[in-house]
Amino acid sequence: MRIAVCIKQVPETKSVKMDPETRTVIRQGVQSIINPLDLYAVEAALELKERYGAQVTAVSMGPPQAVSALKEAVAMGIDEAVLVSDRAFAGSDTWATSHILAGALKKLGAFDLILCGERATDGDTGQVGPETAAALDLPVITYVNHIHELRDGILKVSRLVEGGTEKLSMRLPGVLTVVKEIGEPRLPTFRGKLKAKGLEIPTFTLETLQLDKNRIGLKGSPTRVVKIFQPEIVRSCEMLPAETEEQTVKAVDSMLAFLEDKAV
Repeated sequence: MRIAVCIKQVPETKSVKMDPETRTVIRQGVQSIINPLDLYAVEAALELKERYGAQVTAVSMGPPQAVSALKEAVAMGIDEAVLVSDRAFAGSDTWATSHILAGALKKLGAFDLILCGERATDGDTGQVGPETAAALDLPVITYVNHIHELRDGILKVSRLVEGGTEKLSMRLPGVLTVVKEIGEPRLPTFRGKLKAKGLEIPTFTLETLQLDKNRIGLKGSPTRVVKIFQPEIVRSCEMLPAETEEQTVKAVDSMLAFLEDKAV
């Protein structure tokens, strides 16, 4: 069984800043970490590896420094890793990113299962997992919170929906995006750190993947960030006099009318 885990290196949440000129996330000089929600996908892959036996590959698209995120994944127990990096990929939106990731996954060969985190904390779209599945023409189940069993090539899972859960089955190969409830991510081990330290991680470039330049980067991105601004937060407080019982009722009615008018 072959499993791929797509991970992303993101700025630490408290360090996220946007460039008002390019309208992209500032990554230079900012401490970066593995997208926290991708760690749950790593954990799900490792649990499947322990239960059924599997070769697990981590794939990350990003700048050269994203190698550190891949090495952390290897230290947790991932078998091998690949970095997808090229200046031509810069500025890719989720659609272009998914096209690039799909190209990398195809280059690596057939996978039985591809795992992704629910979303990335820097973009917060939740689109890359499903769009990568679409690019690979694979079925996808999102918001998976429990993997029940794998039998005869059919994976049975539960997914979170509003007000409860759904139980679904999917014939592999396929794609899952997972949520926090899937399991607590393990820590890197000493042996894993030693393996990661000496591991040479290959880099897939545009030349490696032979992708259409019109479908990557800014040119291949159908969506654009057109404006970035800091929202103005206005807080006001209005005192409603209520010295008597009748005044209290009127004050409450006034407050409810205000909330209804603001559609709260």
